[in-house]
Amino acid sequence: MGLFLSTFVNKVDRKGRVSVPASFRATLSVQPFQGIIAYRSFAHACIEGCGMDFMERLSDSAQNLDAFSPEQDDLSALIFADARQLAWDPEGRILLPEDVMAHAGITESCAFVGKGQTFQIWEPESYRAAEAEIRARALANRPTLPLRPKAPSQEPR
Repeated sequence: MGLFLSTFVNKVDRKGRVSVPASFRATLSVQPFQGIIAYRSFAHACIEGCGMDFMERLSDSAQNLDAFSPEQDDLSALIFADARQLAWDPEGRILLPEDVMAHAGITESCAFVGKGQTFQIWEPESYRAAEAEIRARALANRPTLPLRPKAPSQEPR
């Protein structure tokens, strides 16, 4: 699984088409579906994006919840029922659905924000404000991230 890194701001045309950053397309190019999976974030005013492999991992994890439980039902509705498969055209563009754009407040441009195994799509000014809050929280809390040891097949020789 490749990683989504960096932040790119791209124009959105009148029809709602936007170019997916080349590095994101390269990460997704090994997937059977040539495009992105997108759904409205339930935590932020943005769009969550990923490849089909990540959606399959989410689905596998959802199977650990009790079948027909409120948690499983909510998760299915918030992610899987809302997810859209957005194929890119020959120019590497996707067509953002109107309701998804409205949720994120996207009109003329959008920011593709790498988050490792996933990414988000934001209205650029909204992302700048969110990023400032994130940086302020990180400065105040000074979070740490334990590094997992590499798997034996990943060890340098």
